[in-house]
Amino acid sequence: MTIAPEEDRLTAQIAFAVEIDKLKRVIRRNLLMDGSRRENDAEHSWYVGMLALVFAEHAPPGADIQRVIAMLLVHDLVEIDAGDTFIYDPVAVAAQAQAERTAAERIFALLPADQAASMRELWEEFEARETPEARFAKALDRFAPILANHNTEGGTWPLFRVTASQVKEKVRLIEEGSPSLGAYAMELVELSVARGHLSE
Repeated sequence: MTIAPEEDRLTAQIAFAVEIDKLKRVIRRNLLMDGSRRENDAEHSWYVGMLALVFAEHAPPGADIQRVIAMLLVHDLVEIDAGDTFIYDPVAVAAQAQAERTAAERIFALLPADQAASMRELWEEFEARETPEARFAKALDRFAPILANHNTEGGTWPLFRVTASQVKEKVRLIEEGSPSLGAYAMELVELSVARGHLSE
């Protein structure tokens, strides 16, 4: 029996749809803002996509917000295989790039070739941070956990002994993509230090 090309395409799309459901199982370090539990990767991807809509006016002039949203929906799919990397763990960060690249090869290849290329391109663009859209997407990706930690009395910062200087390094990435959000993030860091929720 011959499978029609459109059926074969749909089969591949469904396999991908089933696979990406696993993103809901990848648990991140930061807490939900009510402090009840840790966030998962799928929740994070949805949240930063929403932030792109909400904070669109803080994006670089002319940035394609729909592309930013697409990038944010795709950016953490590699963590299905590679897991969530704690950005304040230098050993984990050093191994991150290769693990995520290997994951990208497997996961995006589940799709039909044209869609695989398109999504892989979004992921590569996000990682490279060479376009205004990618820099804004990365800014939102870094802004979200700072906002969450600030609103949970430091959240995971004290648990992992994260310092203000370490967080400020991440704020620089926010500033690159959105000076206004970067300035606000810096204010949150200073306020968290003043309240004793983040050490110097």
